[in-house]
Amino acid sequence: MERPNAWKNYKKSERTKLEKLNREYIDFLSKNKTERECAAFAVEEAKKAGYVDIRDIIKKNKKLHPGDKVYAVNMKKYVVLFNIGKKPMEKGMAILGAHIDSPRMDIKQNPLYEDTELAYLDTHYYGGIKKYQWVTVPLAIHGVFVKKDGTVVDVCIGEDPADPVFCVTDLLIHLSQENMEKKAAKVIEGEALDILVGSEPLVVTAKGKSEGKEDEGADEKKDAVKQNILAILKKKYDVTEEDFLSAELEVVPAGAARESGLDRSMIMAYGQDDKVCAFTSLKAMLAVDEPQHTTCCLLVDKEEIGSVGATGMRSQFFENTVAELIGCMGAYDDRLLKRCLANSRMLSSDVSAAFDPTYASAYEKRNAAYFGRGMVFNKFTGSRGKSGSNDANAEFMARIRGILDSANVSFQTAELGKVDVGGGGTIAYIMALYGMDVIDCGVAVLNMHAPWEITSKADVYETEKGYEVFLKKIF
Repeated sequence: MERPNAWKNYKKSERTKLEKLNREYIDFLSKNKTERECAAFAVEEAKKAGYVDIRDIIKKNKKLHPGDKVYAVNMKKYVVLFNIGKKPMEKGMAILGAHIDSPRMDIKQNPLYEDTELAYLDTHYYGGIKKYQWVTVPLAIHGVFVKKDGTVVDVCIGEDPADPVFCVTDLLIHLSQENMEKKAAKVIEGEALDILVGSEPLVVTAKGKSEGKEDEGADEKKDAVKQNILAILKKKYDVTEEDFLSAELEVVPAGAARESGLDRSMIMAYGQDDKVCAFTSLKAMLAVDEPQHTTCCLLVDKEEIGSVGATGMRSQFFENTVAELIGCMGAYDDRLLKRCLANSRMLSSDVSAAFDPTYASAYEKRNAAYFGRGMVFNKFTGSRGKSGSNDANAEFMARIRGILDSANVSFQTAELGKVDVGGGGTIAYIMALYGMDVIDCGVAVLNMHAPWEITSKADVYETEKGYEVFLKKIF
């Protein structure tokens, strides 16, 4: 049962829409590489579409009505949007839920050191990565320093063509005989993923002042390269070494997203897991107006490390926000909240593994996702014997098939690799705890979790279309 390739059926008008959406997507990927940046983007786009902060509604003691649009933000890394429908909240919501964090390297709290007149920043990798893929790649630093007085200093170094870039160094092939005999997981150790940030020592004048710098009393005989890096940070950002203690700095691949392939049919970029589903979910959410059932879009953090912490899906932020929403629509009752969540229907908007013929032995061809065949449904994830999985109901999948076919949306179904080879997880099982119908659905990705991932433009387009249909017609 082979699903058709969507490219074969596109007319000129459809291709025009496809290219427009993907140009927007490429721009989004290039400018928003961290969860903070994605959250800020979502809020900005929501405001343009008429959404207001639910905190303002609560503060002014306003009442919400069908047609109202609100959003809530959790610690600048987690955003949830609601478009109030005509049906009572206890009838349930149509929910799209994606995550906006991606595998990367985080700079440690005490990171800056010098070794043999080279300065480094020590990192701790975040999420599941093949560590050897991150060496010799041009890297950028995104994030914030937060000073003791609460001042937030935004940092983005390596994206502007005039900026410097960074990298994790690698051992030259001429000296790598022993290293090449190691297992891939051990070729580069986690503690070796430190980025090179400088090699020029601070020049100190006879008066004890560094030339052109504000730093005084620096000892040119001790860590002069490190001192020069600190002087640069002080001059550009007005931060000190201690300010690293309250910083959140993420190391990501430098450079813009690009079209890929001679036919320009694909996109190569960092962080498409899961920003491709976050972007298409947000676009669909903002495109749907005056819904019958309340629609909701979740853009969450920490999925790559188990959805833990205050900004992960396991936190009670979503449930608490829905409670506030119900309260702003009338008298709050805990039973209404429970009914609302149990009666909701959700797409856990997350990526799937695209079939790669170079590594065909890892896949089961009849149940793999393929480029160009549309959005991908994973009825279950987990690993081996479906361990840790949300296994969606057949009735729910049947309903989805019906609405997608009626809207001419291309879709396919897949598993994440062979039974005893693959495995993975999403936020689906967490939301299923409320008793709602949930299924994983998103875009197929090549090179998943690598510094540069690849998607099909057709799949991006079909997924956005499918998300819109879901929000409008799932009930």
